[in-house]
Amino acid sequence: MKKMFSLAAMFAVLSYASPASAEVTLNGEVGLRLRNDFGNSTTTAGARTVTEDQYFQYRVRLKPSADLGEGYFVKALFQDEGVAGAWRGLGTTGATANNTEQYSITASQFYFGHGDACSHWVAGRIPLGSFDNPILDLTLYAIPGTGPQGTKLYAVDTPISTNHFDRLLGFNYGTKIGDGDFNAVVVNFDNVSTTTADKGLLNDGYGFTANYKTNIGDVTIVPQGFITLTHLADGRSPYSFGTQAFIPAGKSKVSLSGFYTGDSNTIPKTTTKIDYSGYIFRVKGESGPVLAWIDYNRTKDNAGATTYNNTFVWAQYLIKVQDSNKGTFSLQPTIRYRASGSKTDAGLSTSNDLFRGELYATVSF
Repeated sequence: MKKMFSLAAMFAVLSYASPASAEVTLNGEVGLRLRNDFGNSTTTAGARTVTEDQYFQYRVRLKPSADLGEGYFVKALFQDEGVAGAWRGLGTTGATANNTEQYSITASQFYFGHGDACSHWVAGRIPLGSFDNPILDLTLYAIPGTGPQGTKLYAVDTPISTNHFDRLLGFNYGTKIGDGDFNAVVVNFDNVSTTTADKGLLNDGYGFTANYKTNIGDVTIVPQGFITLTHLADGRSPYSFGTQAFIPAGKSKVSLSGFYTGDSNTIPKTTTKIDYSGYIFRVKGESGPVLAWIDYNRTKDNAGATTYNNTFVWAQYLIKVQDSNKGTFSLQPTIRYRASGSKTDAGLSTSNDLFRGELYATVSF
């Protein structure tokens, strides 16, 4: 906590720098969350496991930014990345008691760039906006448990936002083309290719994603795609494509998302055969303080002779207790439910369902 307060003090001093210095501002948030988990899973042998857990968590985020003038800027996000989503609870990293666990603040995002009325560019550890866009969730976690961070993550459970902290090292460029906006990002996933068999200096994990935002009447359409330029650390070279549509409905908003992904290697980059395809659909609605969506994901793993089906529901209600130009204090009850199952071509099936009820209390400043 001393480190966190030192950072806050540093930003406060910078914000009162001389007129010749960059204009520095500091925003942030402090949050508490009460979560109740109810799990229910079955194995191919028919064994059933039921779990229940209740715990409090907390999160601190500091967001400094600097306006350098003439369109140039610097931004960053500092938070604890010791646990998924930066939500830390008692005993998260081990058997601790009496609040003896440590809370460390680290640079999660940091990027600089330039923007004007016609175009922009950004470089650094840039935010992805993946909470509202599941294309990378599907790309990295089409098959549950085979993505970069282990066996418990599913494409429908917002893993890029929660477990990957919604950022990647890369370069973003955007410009107006015709009546719409074109946006492209080159990202560096990893730096693990070191052997002569990799054949090339640029054979680490690189990817490219692009979208084009335009309007058809009152509806906003955003077709987009992702390709792996080399391959990921696990040997895959997935690609994805699809579109999002944002539809106004009076004072409410409705959005539709649909993406397809696949990967197939005739000459395996690893000893494991890779051959799968999958898709994800999302229907999302927002009206005043209410936000809800439902995801459906299906992936056919031909190499593993298994089909995966996942359904996910998120619903929340935002209560603004205090809202002013100085900051906000809000309460947000939220429910999340994931129903996941798999079935082999031989007829063996498993399930892994999880229901979560949560209450967030957040102060933003």
